[in-house]
Amino acid sequence: MGRRKLEMKRIENKNSRQVTFSKRRTGLMKKARQLSVLCDVDIAVVVFSSKGKLYESSSGSTNSVESILSRYEKSCAEIGEGSNSGAGTDLEFLLQSTRFRTCNELLQTVDRLVEENNEQLSVNDMTQLELELDAALMQTRLRKGSGWRGGTTQPNPKVTCLDY
Repeated sequence: MGRRKLEMKRIENKNSRQVTFSKRRTGLMKKARQLSVLCDVDIAVVVFSSKGKLYESSSGSTNSVESILSRYEKSCAEIGEGSNSGAGTDLEFLLQSTRFRTCNELLQTVDRLVEENNEQLSVNDMTQLELELDAALMQTRLRKGSGWRGGTTQPNPKVTCLDY
């Protein structure tokens, strides 16, 4: 009996979603280790769960995720010396985008936190959530200002409704 093709959408059942995340995270880490061994490359994998828990893995025993990310930052600095964009913003954008890939995921996360744990959230958790929302909004406005589609000067009409 073969495997069936899964539709790529959010798994609604909380327990099934957690089991799937755990299995796929393990598979992702295994593939990263295999690629590292087979091709003799340094790999860092950073995964944030829906609850915000950090899972990280790096290739080899001598290279940590931090050392690989610092090497990435240095290489971006060398490449970006001739251009106006700094490597720090590229790395910051990379780190922010690993946290929340899309605005839709951010909204789903907020909905889950507010609906499920509204009485269990502490003031610090609410403050952290507010800071993350502010950062996401600022990032969205920056992307809107840069044309959203790469190099175009015409902003996307769907994005213009973000200003309040």
